[in-house]
Amino acid sequence: MDRNAALGEFLRSRRARITPRQAGLSDDGGPRRVPGLRREEIARLAGVSVDYYVRLERGRRLNVSETVLDSISRALRLDPVERTHLFQLARPAAGRPRRTATRPQPVRPGLRDLLRILEHTPALVLGRRLDVLASNQMARALLTDFDALPHRERNLVRFMFRDETARSLYTHWNTHARDIVASLRRDAGRHPDDPLLAELVGELSLADEDFRRWWADQDVHRHTHGSKHFHHPVVGPLTLNYESLTLPADPDQRLSVYTAAEGSGSEEALRLLAAWIRRPETVNTSA
Repeated sequence: MDRNAALGEFLRSRRARITPRQAGLSDDGGPRRVPGLRREEIARLAGVSVDYYVRLERGRRLNVSETVLDSISRALRLDPVERTHLFQLARPAAGRPRRTATRPQPVRPGLRDLLRILEHTPALVLGRRLDVLASNQMARALLTDFDALPHRERNLVRFMFRDETARSLYTHWNTHARDIVASLRRDAGRHPDDPLLAELVGELSLADEDFRRWWADQDVHRHTHGSKHFHHPVVGPLTLNYESLTLPADPDQRLSVYTAAEGSGSEEALRLLAAWIRRPETVNTSA
C-alpha cells in the first residue's frame, strides 16, 4: 500500500462525509462540486494554511506534528480508531520499508490449550489480515473448517467474500461484511508494507463488487465486542455475543470468543452444536 496515497484518500473520504452544519459553519448556499466540506474549510477549522492542508491531502506527509494531526482529527470529527489510523498513515517511515513476514504467525502452545478446553464456546485466534491462526472445534463447526484449508485460505475476510456459505450463515451479512472490510483497512494502516495484505485486497477487489465499494469508502473499525446473528444449517438461528481481546504478548494477535446469553435459545443451540460435534449421528438436525 502506498502510504502517501492512502493518507490523501483517507483525508478526502473523511472530509466528504461532513456537512457545513455538522461542522458548525454557515452554508453560503452556493453550489458544491464535491460532497462535504471544502479543503479551505477544513484548513480553517484545523488552524492550518490552505496550502499546507492541500499538500497533506495530496499525500505529502510533511513530517506533520502531533499537534497539527490532533487539530485535523478534530476538524474531521474522527473517532478514536480513525484518529489512530490517521496518525499511522501520517507518520514518516523510518528508513527502508519493513516488509511483513509472509509465513503464518506462530500461536503459543498455551493459547492452543486454551482453545481446546473451551469445549462449548466457539473461539479462534486472529492475526494480521484477519488470518485465522487457530480455532477450536466449536468455531470450526459454527463458521467453517479452517484447519482443512490451505494456510493461504485461512482468512476471515476471504471466507466472508469468497465462500458462498458465509452469505447464508450471517443473518445480516452486509453489516458484518462491511465491518470486516473496515477492520482490514485498519490493519492496512498498521502494516502498509504487507505483501499478503496487498494480494488479498487485490484479489477481493477484482472478485467482489461489494468488497471493492466498501474498501473505497476508507472506513476503519476495531472489533472489540458486539453481537452477531447467524442462521446455522444444523442448529438454526443464533445470536452470539463476541469479545475480541488483543493478546499482551503479541499485539498482532487477538482472541475472539463467542458466547450466548444465559437461558436463551442461542445457548441451547450452542449445546446442540457441541453435541453434534461429539455424536452427529444422534442429534436431530431438522432445526
